Amino acid sequence: MEHLLSSYGLIAAFIAVLGFIACAAYKRYRAQASKSRPPRDRTGEEIRDRNSYDALTGLPNRHMFDQILARHIREAERTGETLAVLLVALGRFKMINDWIGHEMGDLMLKQVTERLQSCLAADEVLSRQGGDEFLLLLKRRDREAVRETAQRFLALLAEPFTLGNNEAYISASIGISLYPQDGRNVGELIKNADAAMLYAKQMGGSNLQFYSREQNQKTQEQLQLEADLHKALQRGEFVLHYQPQVSLLTGKVTGAEALIRWVHPQKGVIAPADFIPLAEETGLIVPIGEWVLRTACRQVKSWHQQGFPMLVVSVNISAKQFLQHDLTRVVKEILEETGLPPQYLELELTESSTIDVNQASSVLHDLKKLGVRLSVDDFGTGYSSLNYIKSFPVDKLKIDKSFIRDIIHDTHDATIVKSIISMAHHLQLVVNAEGVETPAHLSFLKQHFCDEVQGFFVSKPLSPEEFIQRFADIERELQLAASAKKGS
Repeated sequence: MEHLLSSYGLIAAFIAVLGFIACAAYKRYRAQASKSRPPRDRTGEEIRDRNSYDALTGLPNRHMFDQILARHIREAERTGETLAVLLVALGRFKMINDWIGHEMGDLMLKQVTERLQSCLAADEVLSRQGGDEFLLLLKRRDREAVRETAQRFLALLAEPFTLGNNEAYISASIGISLYPQDGRNVGELIKNADAAMLYAKQMGGSNLQFYSREQNQKTQEQLQLEADLHKALQRGEFVLHYQPQVSLLTGKVTGAEALIRWVHPQKGVIAPADFIPLAEETGLIVPIGEWVLRTACRQVKSWHQQGFPMLVVSVNISAKQFLQHDLTRVVKEILEETGLPPQYLELELTESSTIDVNQASSVLHDLKKLGVRLSVDDFGTGYSSLNYIKSFPVDKLKIDKSFIRDIIHDTHDATIVKSIISMAHHLQLVVNAEGVETPAHLSFLKQHFCDEVQGFFVSKPLSPEEFIQRFADIERELQLAASAKKGS
């Protein structure tokens, strides 16, 4: 028995040795084989992934979306099904990205991705086009169903985004093209969705538009306008008009708001409402705004030298200008270059300029140290307007003309205007009322101790030459209007 057990032990040991030998032989074989063939190309796989997917969101990128769309078009040719291509462009994203930081901007893009994906069927596709734009492919939905889905996207994107300690809001513009009526290949469908998106942008934030040839023509005109806008500053096509601001206490012209006009060589005078949004979108508002600031300061300094009263000039500062890291330096250099004392320059700001209260407060305090005046334009129209007077070193509130228009007939507007004047005076702020168009407007505002007014009843915006010619008449006409009111 012992002999038998010993034999089994020898056999087991022999098998174990054979196992070790086999293992060693297999390892040598693998090593030789690995030398005889190239290693697995993991870098190649990573490159393919990088070429097909967006690194931030994990979504298919534009290259892969084109391939997917081409495949679905081939299937749709065979089956007769409908397809819809949507291009979604986010509004205000760059501003948020610049103010809160790229890390928070990336977080927002991921949250946008989640919200858009929540509305899609399993075989529908969401792709990141790049930057703040997304492409979507919807299947088996008629025009009305596509519209409903796009409206759902807009509603979801209008809800607040929580980004760390910040709550941010964006808008979106959506352009839609349909297969087969708006295009039969990838290029046509995406190009026409893009044209529809541009038209949606022109219509204002949180808008959707289906592609149409008529709209495309308008978009082409808009693109031409953009091309002309790039050249307008170089060609000297911009001019400034000045709208007088009058003190209700003295009846004297105390200042003027500088308002830009574009004298197009073919189209004639183009109003700010028709090109300022385009300038904002393209970033041209920064050099244009700098030109406005320099020209206005130079003009008012010239009036001072000619013996006119020491007028204050008001210049609007756009949100993009305010985002400049060197705005204070630009203002300082322009004041030094033109020789205008800083107390005769008033910078007008809007709520959209100051998303980040802490950073905005720092910029405004730096500007205030230069000695310039600061005013809040369109006061009362923003959801957080009180933040201005609570957090920022402002000197003046400008009541938006939408409240002035109906103060005689609308008790709510009258109450709002009276409350703003009272509150501002308690905070030792000057109050300006815009949009004064009738003697009744003027009388109401004077009765409730508004400090100054501007509007068509006082004067329309005037060229520099007209401003000089009309200066004395404006004051005389206001005095006559006041006397007539007293007599009645």
